[in-house]
Amino acid sequence: MTKKRERLQVIHDILKAIQEKNGRIKPTHILYKSNLSHQMLDEYLKELIAGKFILEKTVDGNKTYELTQKGFDYIDQYKLITNFVDSFGLN
Repeated sequence: MTKKRERLQVIHDILKAIQEKNGRIKPTHILYKSNLSHQMLDEYLKELIAGKFILEKTVDGNKTYELTQKGFDYIDQYKLITNFVDSFGLN
């Protein structure tokens, strides 16, 4: 049985998916890479937009999402925290 991901890890997975596509990605690609249902993805995207982690852009009727500096900072800080936890065997 697999362990349920925590909220902070899900946010990291979404932001990391955007980062891996050069900081700009379509919502369908986020859906596949973050392994979320459509409903859950919508909730997280709304939260990340409100928190200014990502920007939603519409060009020629197509939505894309971009990381803000705050989003890049979250990824960096998340990595520091997970490395710290792992180094003490607390994972």
